[in-house]
Amino acid sequence: MKYFLYIRKSTDEDDRQVLSLEAQEIELKEFALRENLLIAATFRESQTAKEPGRPIFNDMLKRMEHGEAEGILAWHPDRLARNSIDGGRIIFLIDTGKIKALKSPTFWFEPTPQGKFMLNIAFGQSKYFVDNLSENTKRGLRQKLRRGELPCYAPLGYLNDLRTHTMVKDPERFRLVKKIFELYATGNYSLKDLRKLITIAGLLSRRKNMLSVSNIQNILSKSFYYGVFKYNGEMYDGKHEPMITKKLFEACQRVMTDRSRPKKPSQKEYPFRNMLNCGECGCAITSETQKGHNYYRCTKKRDKKCSQKYIREEVLTQEVKNELQKVSLPTDWAEWMLSKLNKEEKEDTQSGAVFAQNFKDKIKEFEGKLDMLLDVYLDGTILREEYIAKKEKIITEKAELSEKVKDFERNGNNWLEPARQFILAAQQAKIIALQENPVAGRDFLKRIGSNRILLSQKVAIEPKKSWKILYNLPAEAHSASATNAKHTIWLGRRDSNPRPMR
Repeated sequence: MKYFLYIRKSTDEDDRQVLSLEAQEIELKEFALRENLLIAATFRESQTAKEPGRPIFNDMLKRMEHGEAEGILAWHPDRLARNSIDGGRIIFLIDTGKIKALKSPTFWFEPTPQGKFMLNIAFGQSKYFVDNLSENTKRGLRQKLRRGELPCYAPLGYLNDLRTHTMVKDPERFRLVKKIFELYATGNYSLKDLRKLITIAGLLSRRKNMLSVSNIQNILSKSFYYGVFKYNGEMYDGKHEPMITKKLFEACQRVMTDRSRPKKPSQKEYPFRNMLNCGECGCAITSETQKGHNYYRCTKKRDKKCSQKYIREEVLTQEVKNELQKVSLPTDWAEWMLSKLNKEEKEDTQSGAVFAQNFKDKIKEFEGKLDMLLDVYLDGTILREEYIAKKEKIITEKAELSEKVKDFERNGNNWLEPARQFILAAQQAKIIALQENPVAGRDFLKRIGSNRILLSQKVAIEPKKSWKILYNLPAEAHSASATNAKHTIWLGRRDSNPRPMR
């Protein structure tokens, strides 16, 4: 009688059951030698038997139906089948005489009613083991989710700690992945630009391959990086250390939404291109070179009769400098304001502890709401869809509040830092206005205002809130002797940078 030798392991991963096939084959061949069994062919398969459809197993049964062998040699019946369909096929082939013998070192079988009954029980036990294992696995996954652990491979920038079964920072990639968010949020880089820059910086996948554009986009879309994640449509509060703030994540989502595709860089570098709009018809201001000079003009795409004329780059550069002069601060003003800031910083220390405790109390309230919501859901008072929606809202609010607490604890009583940076920037505006650097002037103009227009060869902007008090002062107020203006700016600056909500 000829036998087919069938060996199987549940996975084709190299780091799991790596010796299973080899060990089975050696043991079974030794068993065949002792029992004088003739092996016609050996079938090796690395696939779970939980579901029917194993190609090598099906091929073996098909060849048995054609009479190439009459018996099967396997380590145990669970190697042949862990589902009712495959188990039923084997028993049917035994009933029809296609299979006359099943041999195993660990299981005794004879083609009798009692033998088939015992084989049926063995297949049933194998199926029960798989079904029970599935339930245990699902229960474990649910528990991991309750603890705030994402039950899968760690996203790029994190590693799976096999000892603690948690996700920890990847010392090689964490900083570089964080840089992707920081660069993209500026709006100055396309996904392709990011891919190139981050590859040069040394960020590769775990398989040492260059990241694709879709990889970059997927990273930018993962809420996991700011501390929460979705699993099967439900939001969970992660226990891992966030890589970025929720504010930075949302800034990246706005950039991704606003830009359908990155703009192609021009062949020639024009510092003020794509920065201004025509004050008469609203069209973009384009640029060109004529007789060695750069000129800027309205594209006139909306109104061919637009009366705005060309302006040379040198004249436009001076206009930008004039705008920067409007927000510049004399040195003695800046020093006076910085001393005032230092004084307020000391006074604010006392109220800081109370502020932080209030936020922590609110976080505990959110945690209590989550517990109450879960109880209501388990009682059957609300539907799953309503539970998931309300849970996501509470977790999002809790994440925002936790971020504020971290910001405060990180900065302490340095809530006046934005004001300090404003004063230093206003000093820098004067320096840039005196330099022959159109690019620096352009970048600073973008920083202080939006809705930048060119009308009658004059530049005008809509200053941002924090710069309005300086921008709207009359020209004579910017002189070092205008002390009243100094106090006006100080009070106005405090209004535009209020203390955090307490």
